[in-house]
Amino acid sequence: MSFAAEILISIALVVSGIFGFVGSYGLVKLKHTLQRLHAPTKATTLGVGGVLIASMIFFYAETGHVSVHELLISLFLFLTAPITANFIAKAYLARNLTKKDLPESGGDFGWSVYDDPPDVGSDR
Repeated sequence: MSFAAEILISIALVVSGIFGFVGSYGLVKLKHTLQRLHAPTKATTLGVGGVLIASMIFFYAETGHVSVHELLISLFLFLTAPITANFIAKAYLARNLTKKDLPESGGDFGWSVYDDPPDVGSDR
């Protein structure tokens, strides 16, 4: 393996370790559930992504082939983390806050957790 590949792998692992540490520390230290969502969905996701990039560089340097497994894992991770955070935030809103606790949404439909959807196409 070339020296340049080892340097790239080392940089990716150090940066991903820093992001992973910051995300884990934020998960432990932040007080409220909605604040805690930011740590794992942003920083820790970037940390895991950095490890996967380092793994892709390593296997390309060793075998000369691009590893599709890490690419698929990265794609799955970056697609599912924000969706999961959205579900957790919606569940928190529905369980712990009332409609009067929230500010005005500024839209025609209000907060989706509390407002009934308009009757579109129904005969009621």
